[in-house]
Amino acid sequence: MKNLVIGPILLSIFRPWVVGLENVPKEGAVVLASNHLSFIDSIFLPLIVDRPVVFLAKSEYFTGKGLKGWATKVFFQAAGQLPIDRSGGKASEASLETGLRVLGEGKILGIYPEGTRSPDGKLYRGRTGVARMVLEAGVPVIPVAMIGTEHVMPIGSRLPKVRRIGIVLGEPVDFSRFEGLEGDRFVLRSVTDELVYDLRGLSGQEYVDVYASSVKEKRAAQSR
Repeated sequence: MKNLVIGPILLSIFRPWVVGLENVPKEGAVVLASNHLSFIDSIFLPLIVDRPVVFLAKSEYFTGKGLKGWATKVFFQAAGQLPIDRSGGKASEASLETGLRVLGEGKILGIYPEGTRSPDGKLYRGRTGVARMVLEAGVPVIPVAMIGTEHVMPIGSRLPKVRRIGIVLGEPVDFSRFEGLEGDRFVLRSVTDELVYDLRGLSGQEYVDVYASSVKEKRAAQSR
């Protein structure tokens, strides 16, 4: 799909410009921590990286009904995505273990520190789960900025618009100075904020110091 079928077609249509691809190591475990503007972020980021990239995708993508649900499930499975339950508690622990297993196998793991897509193109506060995973795995992190993907496929749209997008990969960030402190919530918040700060610099997005999920919940409540 990536190299022979869908990949070449998508790359020729949307012609993504890429900066910093040389920052991705040729081998070994690494985390790609990206901002999240659109559904297609999880499609184009793996396409431009030579190595396979595994994303932890919400379990709803694998449990849909009907033809659309089946097609979505097949696509995500073929793209190497792994389902996770985002309901919190034990589900969060299971997600952490899944991510650590991927990194333990020396693979590339894609993560969205914001936890969900931005509702309006702004950059929101990061969730500390990504910091805990990075510290426990002891791997470098590469901040990634997706540029313009929210204009290609906004939230709620079914079909993408043909526009050029950009992808900027920053230099690897080493958090080994915090080794053994993955249980310290102040350290986790510091690591997360540093990652989000790097994303802000790469993407140029306006930063809002609240969780994107909270904004979505508030808007949903107001629309009732």
